Amino acid sequence: MSRVLIVGAGVTGSLCACLLRREMQSKVQIVVWDKSRGTGGRMSTSRNPDGTSSLADLGAQYISATQYYAQAHHSIYAELLAHGILKPLEATVEGLRDVDGTKNYVTPAGMSSIAKHFLKESGAQLHFDHHVTSLFRRGASWEVHRKGGEPEKFDAVVLTMPVPQILQLQGDLSDLLAADQRGQLEAVSYSSRYALALFFPPAATVPVPWAAWYVPGNPCIRYVAVDDRKRGQESPDCGSSLVVHTSVPFGLQHQELDKEEVQPIILEELHKLVPGLPQPTSTKCQKWRYSQVLTAVPGCPGHMTLLAEPLLVCGGDGFTHSNLDGCVESALRVLGALKEASVQWEAPR
Repeated sequence: MSRVLIVGAGVTGSLCACLLRREMQSKVQIVVWDKSRGTGGRMSTSRNPDGTSSLADLGAQYISATQYYAQAHHSIYAELLAHGILKPLEATVEGLRDVDGTKNYVTPAGMSSIAKHFLKESGAQLHFDHHVTSLFRRGASWEVHRKGGEPEKFDAVVLTMPVPQILQLQGDLSDLLAADQRGQLEAVSYSSRYALALFFPPAATVPVPWAAWYVPGNPCIRYVAVDDRKRGQESPDCGSSLVVHTSVPFGLQHQELDKEEVQPIILEELHKLVPGLPQPTSTKCQKWRYSQVLTAVPGCPGHMTLLAEPLLVCGGDGFTHSNLDGCVESALRVLGALKEASVQWEAPR
C-alpha cells in the first residue's frame, strides 16, 4: 500500500483525498496534514466560544455556481445538495451582482462543512498542528519534516497551501524546481484581508434589514453579514453573529500589522456603518495574508508537477481561481497526476 501525504485540509486537499479514495480504494493510505487546528482552510467557520450554537464564516461566505461550472461539476454539487451541505441562498444580499444563470448557495453548518464532508468520505488520517517545513528526496520516497515532530516518509506528496508558502519550504525542493516553474510560482499573487466576527447573546437583535451587504466606497469595510440570517437560520433562542470583511486596499495597507492592532480600527468603522449594534459577548479577528488569488499560474493549469518520481505535485486556487469551482478543478487535475503515478507504485520494486 502506497502512502500519499496531502498538505492542507482546505477544499482542494479534502476533495483530492476523497476522489483518490474513490478511485483507488484500498491501494493507498491517505494522510492529510494541516498546520492549523481546524478544517476548511480559507473556507473556515468559527463557533461562538461561549458555547452557544452561533457560527461565523470568517473566510468564504457563500458559493456561486455559474451555468458552466454547475454543469461541469454537477456531480459535486449534487452530492453536496443531497447531503444538506449546500442549500440555495434565499436571504437578501445588498449589492450582490446578479449574473444570468448563476446560482448562489449557503452552507447551513458553515463553510468548513464542505471540507469536513469530503475528508470524512476520504477516510484519510487527519492531523492538525502539523506544519510542514522541508522535504527531502530519499530514493523512491519523500521524507517530510514538520515543526515539533518526527519526519515521515511518503510515496507521493501533494501541496495545496498558498503558493508563497510552497516556495518557503526547505530541503530539496529549491534544487528540484526548474527555472520556468519557479518563475511561474513567484508570479502568483494574492490579496490580503482581515475578517472580524462579533458574537451576540440569545435574543439580541442586529438592527438591519439585510442578511449581507456589499458596502460601496468605504475605505475599510467591503462586506458585512448577519451570518445566521445569511444561512436562513436566524432564531431568537440562539446567539447571532456579525461578520465583517475588509476591503482589498485596506488589507494591503495594513498587511504588516497584527490583527490585535487592526481590530479596533474595523470596529470603529463598523459602528459608523451599523449604529445601534448590541454588545457582543466575544469577538474573533482573522488575518488572511493570502486571501484571494489576484494572479494565478499562467493558463490556470490546476496543478503543477514538480517531480514525477517520487511524485511531488502542487494544487490549490493559486493554479486556478479562488472559489469552490477553482478548488474542484485543481483537485481533479491533481487526481490525474496521482493516477498516473500509481502505475509506478504498483510496479515491482
